[in-house]
Amino acid sequence: MLAAGKILGPYEILVPIGAGGMGEVYKAHDTRLGRDVAIKVLPAEYVADADRLRRFEQEARAAGQLNHPNILAVFDIGTHEGAPYIVTELLEGETLRERLHPGGLPVRKAVEIAMQIANGLAAAHEKGITHRDLKPANVFVTRDGRIKILDFGIAKLSATGAAENSATAPVPEATTAGMALGTLGYMSPEQIRGRAMDHRTDIFAFGCVLYEMLSGRRAFAGETAADTIAAVLSKDPAPIGGLSGGVPPGLHGIVRRSLEKRPEDRFSSAHDLALALNAIAAALVTGRAPDGLPAKSIVVLPFENLSPDPENAFFADGLTEELIADLSKVRTLRVISRTSAMLLKGSKKDVPTIARELNVRYVLEGSVRRAGNSLRITAQLIDAASDAHLWAEKYGGTLDDVFAIQERVSGSIVDALRLALTADEKQRLTGRLIPDFRAFDLYLRAHQEAYRVTESALDHATQLARQALEIVGPNALLFSLLAEIEFICHDQGIHRDEESLRRGEAWAKKALELDPETAAAFRALGAIEARRGDMVRAIRDLRRANELQVSGETLFFLAWRCSEVGKMAEARRYATEAVSVDPLLWLCRWSYAWVALLDGDFEAALRRWRDPADLVAEAPIQTYFSAIFSVYGGRMDEACDFFGQVVDAGVPVLSMVSAALRALFRRDKDAAAAFLGNQALRDSAMLDKELSWWLAAGCSFVGETDEALHWLANSIDLGFTNHHFFSAIDPFLAKIRGDARFEALIERAREKQQAFDV
Repeated sequence: MLAAGKILGPYEILVPIGAGGMGEVYKAHDTRLGRDVAIKVLPAEYVADADRLRRFEQEARAAGQLNHPNILAVFDIGTHEGAPYIVTELLEGETLRERLHPGGLPVRKAVEIAMQIANGLAAAHEKGITHRDLKPANVFVTRDGRIKILDFGIAKLSATGAAENSATAPVPEATTAGMALGTLGYMSPEQIRGRAMDHRTDIFAFGCVLYEMLSGRRAFAGETAADTIAAVLSKDPAPIGGLSGGVPPGLHGIVRRSLEKRPEDRFSSAHDLALALNAIAAALVTGRAPDGLPAKSIVVLPFENLSPDPENAFFADGLTEELIADLSKVRTLRVISRTSAMLLKGSKKDVPTIARELNVRYVLEGSVRRAGNSLRITAQLIDAASDAHLWAEKYGGTLDDVFAIQERVSGSIVDALRLALTADEKQRLTGRLIPDFRAFDLYLRAHQEAYRVTESALDHATQLARQALEIVGPNALLFSLLAEIEFICHDQGIHRDEESLRRGEAWAKKALELDPETAAAFRALGAIEARRGDMVRAIRDLRRANELQVSGETLFFLAWRCSEVGKMAEARRYATEAVSVDPLLWLCRWSYAWVALLDGDFEAALRRWRDPADLVAEAPIQTYFSAIFSVYGGRMDEACDFFGQVVDAGVPVLSMVSAALRALFRRDKDAAAAFLGNQALRDSAMLDKELSWWLAAGCSFVGETDEALHWLANSIDLGFTNHHFFSAIDPFLAKIRGDARFEALIERAREKQQAFDV
């Protein structure tokens, strides 16, 4: 046991934090880089075996090559009095062994953990490294929900040579010394038999871990070591049961296939395993089984305007919007949101294709003919699985009847799908957010204008919303829209001042005074509070908005803000659900890519962002993020081209920012210095946590340490407290990580994040 204060090279031992068969682990301080690390000092028997020491170095160096968010980062190796040690990142949290309890974990949590383990294994296997001792004790769950696989490479070494010199029998919960490496209960049949092993050995161990997460007990556990070995070689585990009694059939299949006795019958790769788990995760969010059998899910296609006056198109859109709003009040029904539905306007795709692409079973389509005060509305509900019409109806009346007609359509859908409604849902189905179709028409136009995100469009949106208020009087939804417009104006640099945020906050609070359960008002408040840096209140209000009404916009904000405060597990859930609810809204796809970026999976971020890039005409803000994702994806020339396109677009803040970042990432220090001296740019950046981060990254990249630290400090002060991303993931901050001021900033971010958790 090493005493506190002991020096190992540049490392000062602080306190012991663990011990086991693979050695003792200490918290230590790296005196060169000013950061805390973990040091594992391996057993003394390594000292007497020079060949073993050499192999240890080879394996440790191989592990050090693994750079993946789900694998423990290896920083350094060395020897102390002949005993080797390995230096890694210091983790805060607990092992999966400590997290497990009788009955197992809920299915969603087990799948979330399993996906990260599979991704880590896939990254290691691609580099030819097999773990060989995967078990709950070697899986770490950090405080922000990130999974880290421990002890890559070391385990393989520990058994080399031991099998030749020892006949010690394996025992539960101990790495065996008498046969090929492994821990009894997680070892594959080929390991137990001492036969050749490859990456599929890790897949068997993964199956054991997943089984235990779902059931709360070991897949293979006998009274004696011999009983356990016999079970691994010849028996199948008992049915899962436990807290996860509702385990989907597909997940049962993943466990069974991972635990096949013959390696060739298991998943051929951890990558394939991860894909299978991704399908399960999507099914858990959407309610649709990965085998293609959907649950209760629907898309309301934009009603066709058959009126001679094209201006009545907004009336048809209004009916579509109201039906979506009605059906969204039924919690047991997954409804594709308005923004994605409206993007299908005029689509020539057939119903089965639309349903397949949106992952829904039912499709509602219809038409509206309006002549003066007279209305004729048709609607039909289609089961996309069979392309059969469940019902079709025609409705006639006047404008005064439109809400009654709408309620009849909603009721018919509820009856056709045999949905059981709560008393609250029945009451909410008859409620009207804006009880006048003229005002609702103006609201739709205002909402559409606001998301064009130009100064003239935002001014027009404000005028339309005020006209609607003149018709219906004080209205919570219209007040919420005005609050959102003020936020967008501030976010886009049109009115980037505190007064704009105050006006937005006032509108949102007026909405909540009228109706304390207005989801849009809570969403606007959350957006405004995050802009001010109050992430505690922001995420609280965004969560409340999501409780009241699930929408792609709210989920987008939640994924964005949770990732910035380091709550990555929560961010991943929100991003996945956002894409499920609103698959065609670019903001939802952006949040999916954004979370991957902050997870350190830059290729996945770029891929996820590019997938939907051609769904809508690309606006300057989308081109800008194409540049950001390309920068982190290592495509620097491509990124600078995108930045140039944004500069040419002439959008106030975006063009200024893009010019500065293009100069920084081109290493054009003279041009960058000129841009960074621009007071308008600096004023904007001081109010924007993301812009401050990007300037910090760019300045670090070109060696402007003081500027980089200034902007990083501002980003953290504004609420971007994901210290793990800054200290271990962002490659562009590497040059300033050795600076004591950087470490002080990371400690500040860590303290703010801990305060947030409290």
